[in-house]
Amino acid sequence: MSDNFFEGEDGSTELPLDAGGAVPGDEAPSTRGAAAPATDPADLARYAQVTEDILARTPEHMPEPSLHRVARVMELMGDPQRTFRMVHLTGTNGKTSTARMVERLLREMGLRTGRFTSPHLHDMRERISTDGEPVSVEAFLAAYDDVLPFVEMVDLESAADEDPARRVRMTYFEVLVCVAYAAFADTPVDVAVVEVGLGGVWDATSVADGDVAVLTPVALDHTRLLGNTLEEIATEKAGIIKPGAIAVVGVQEPEVMDVLTERTEEVGADLRAEGVNFGVLAREIAVGGQQVSVRGLAGDYDGLFLPLFGGHQAHNAALAIAAVEAFVGGGEQPLSDEVLRAGLADVSSPGRLEIVRRSPTVLVDAAHNPAGVQALVEALRESFTFTRLVGLLAVLEDKDAEPMIQALEPVLDHVVVSRTTSPRAIRPHRLGELVAEFFGEDRVTVVDALPDALDVAAGLADDGGVGGAVLATGSVTTAAEVRELLGLTTG
Repeated sequence: MSDNFFEGEDGSTELPLDAGGAVPGDEAPSTRGAAAPATDPADLARYAQVTEDILARTPEHMPEPSLHRVARVMELMGDPQRTFRMVHLTGTNGKTSTARMVERLLREMGLRTGRFTSPHLHDMRERISTDGEPVSVEAFLAAYDDVLPFVEMVDLESAADEDPARRVRMTYFEVLVCVAYAAFADTPVDVAVVEVGLGGVWDATSVADGDVAVLTPVALDHTRLLGNTLEEIATEKAGIIKPGAIAVVGVQEPEVMDVLTERTEEVGADLRAEGVNFGVLAREIAVGGQQVSVRGLAGDYDGLFLPLFGGHQAHNAALAIAAVEAFVGGGEQPLSDEVLRAGLADVSSPGRLEIVRRSPTVLVDAAHNPAGVQALVEALRESFTFTRLVGLLAVLEDKDAEPMIQALEPVLDHVVVSRTTSPRAIRPHRLGELVAEFFGEDRVTVVDALPDALDVAAGLADDGGVGGAVLATGSVTTAAEVRELLGLTTG
């Protein structure tokens, strides 16, 4: 497939860049295309302070394994998470893309939706969306103000607990979950599509029960927190399957499937597995994405256009369709052709094999573990034909970098190694040494500052002529910061 179909409507080879500095989500869905009311500067200043206060709490890569604190806040607030139905998602890769597909299809059916995903690319409010748009600054602050007194109360209770292990202040992620559930209840939404932060059993989102539990493929990641084997990780993730729910499960390794089957039997849930009850029937490359035919739980759906690249996204779409069928009709009623075609054609997944600029082409992908990188490599081979592809690689310390590098070697002509602003980033020279073990020193350039590294990578890609390109990957922060460098500030 040619990569030159991404030209803008004016025939230029540059993607339009949002250089206006607008805060994402200030425009409600009904005002798209019209001038949106400006956010009060005082609210923007307060929002900046609130995000700083939330970020000062224990970060999300250091969770405290307990549901007690979030459950207590919800109890004090009158259990707002019980006011809406929920589709709950976990897995190792593909959660965010699948969540966005599920939400978009449900919204196309006329339901009022909430969506909670993580992490965000640019703005904390990306995590909390209603009707497909990040909540406004005003709505975020209103929900935070509702939640804060109870968060402070629980912090005080924790500080006074007789058990030293429970004297823990609420974490960054726990507070955001409380804000999200309060915002969804206040809207109110008909259904919330909620992605776990980490695991499932003790993930803060699990204080709510999903009518449908979606499990994308499980692989090794976050082993320090979830366990060193697939069985241990699957046991944590299986915690989102609640009594009476329908579990919609993607293709899994046998040992993972054993764990999930045991969990559904234990709690009286209904298991629907990809490859048995639903799945991808056919797919072919199309301009701007792919055409997918899917067998759902209640019907076959042919020739659906999906504006995302890679076989993994086709499988995510099959999961999403089955999840929506399970939610709206228990898996017994087929979805309308109009809903599926309109909903999937409008799906986006920022930071997931996303083209963010041309001349040269720059792609970003948030792959941050070996399974994610392997899916990225397969999608690149299938969907793009670059004359020269230069990698821009920045990885976090707690990630398994070597198999990621090894998987990238066959598709990259050269690698520019750098680091993001994350304090968890691997130092460029150490990462460069790792990359050189697989690529050889002559195919590796180390540049400390990411803006300079992007310039160097673009120059090296230009050496390949018209078909040269840059792939920025290795972490979510890599994708986010390259997007920002190119003027994209909404996720």
